[in-house]
Amino acid sequence: RSEQTFFELAIADLRRAADAFAAVHERSAGLDGFVSLEVSPELAYDTEATLAQARELYARMERPNVYIKIPGTPEGLPAIEAAIHAGISVNVTLLFSSEHHLAAADAHLRGLERRVADGLAPDVPSVASLFMSRWDKAVAGRVPAELENRLGLAIGGRAYRAYREFLASDRVQRIMNAGAVPQRLLWASTGTKDPGASDTLFIDGLAAPFTVNTMPEGTLLAYADHGAAPRALAPDGGDAEATLAEFTQAGIDLDALAAQLQQEGADAFVASWRSLVATLDAKHAALSAS
Repeated sequence: RSEQTFFELAIADLRRAADAFAAVHERSAGLDGFVSLEVSPELAYDTEATLAQARELYARMERPNVYIKIPGTPEGLPAIEAAIHAGISVNVTLLFSSEHHLAAADAHLRGLERRVADGLAPDVPSVASLFMSRWDKAVAGRVPAELENRLGLAIGGRAYRAYREFLASDRVQRIMNAGAVPQRLLWASTGTKDPGASDTLFIDGLAAPFTVNTMPEGTLLAYADHGAAPRALAPDGGDAEATLAEFTQAGIDLDALAAQLQQEGADAFVASWRSLVATLDAKHAALSAS
């Protein structure tokens, strides 16, 4: 009952937000002006349940400028592909590495290729949300001082290089020739966690064509106040690989840490979700007793 109440409230609120962004969506030919509605975090490792809820929520939103958020876990990837094939726009969440991102990009591409094979238009947009700041927080105090607050940007540089190579691939070129817009890489969690670091760290370092940055309001205001025009991130990721090699030499297992961050992210989403549902349960009980 409480989960149903949440989605009723969220859908009503997000419909209003989608309507507020409708002009942006139309002006950008459907590229921007989206809102996102997430499936229950408790479904992160259940492919069929994720797909079923994604279909339900997308239909209930009744707006073209909505992404359904689906975790990019191994179980989420088949649901992402199937959702894209069904014409559901997807924001892939819980991505922490270039490998995670490329798997999400491939799921979107497979969904589009299936649509073309079935005679359907490949006009189903998607973004892939790569979480940035949690990398630096995870290694704080575990690496030499000169490496502090450099891991997130290096992970981003590696991901961007792989992303640009993906965009230039034959498969992506073919689907674009059929009328598709490739999935965009989205920088998520771009508020700086370390108060001693620049509060525009992930804005200055991740400005790049073909990407989106969903910065928190505080970061946006900080950049408006004192941000400088950043240099665009180099297509080859700049010095990302050299920096990541330094972290490996310092004893950081990047693959293991990516898996850990994804698991911790999923667990945190579930904990937050259960707290929300418990609060709604308590309010329902109080209203029933009054």
